[in-house]
Amino acid sequence: LFVIDLENPYNPNVLGYLKITGYSDYLHPYDENHIIGIGKETVEAEEGNFAWYQGVKISFFDVTDVGNPKEIDKYEIGDRGTDSPVLSDHKALLFDKPKNLLVIPVLVAEIDPAKYPGEIPPYAYGDYVWQGAYVFNISLTHGLVFKGRITHLDDASDLLKSYYSFSSSHSVKRALYIGNVLYTISDKMIKMNSLENLEELNQVKLP
Repeated sequence: LFVIDLENPYNPNVLGYLKITGYSDYLHPYDENHIIGIGKETVEAEEGNFAWYQGVKISFFDVTDVGNPKEIDKYEIGDRGTDSPVLSDHKALLFDKPKNLLVIPVLVAEIDPAKYPGEIPPYAYGDYVWQGAYVFNISLTHGLVFKGRITHLDDASDLLKSYYSFSSSHSVKRALYIGNVLYTISDKMIKMNSLENLEELNQVKLP
């Protein structure tokens, strides 16, 4: 993570940087001094100058001291193969600072250890096991706190039957809230859950 001074657009200047595992495809401001990063965790390869990406990684950065940025919290979802539309479309992210709310749609892949006797290699892909919205509380006091998750799929086997990406008509693509109700949206459904405890309140099936 690089902090760059752009006061003089003709002479940008690196003020500080932070070297960590993983990378962020998308950075979103939390406030003037803190940034949310969403991307992938990585494991350095032993046989070359590169790294193997792993699961989806959410980072929480503090850039108050521009010469010494810090990763104050992080959360990793799934294994290699896990993905999120937020990595290529920022509109898929729901963030609301006053509500301490962060919601992202995720396709989760998990590795079956039985397939790899001994140590699991860092290049191994997981199998798709779940798709839906991950819901977090995010604050400077407590960092990233996983609250729960919501899916529109009745059966995880639908993942293997229908797609190898986000092409399932029941894949959650967007999230929003009205009052104290969280709405998750796929092509085939709108589901309503309580923001307090994520209890399902209702759902509307779409043609």
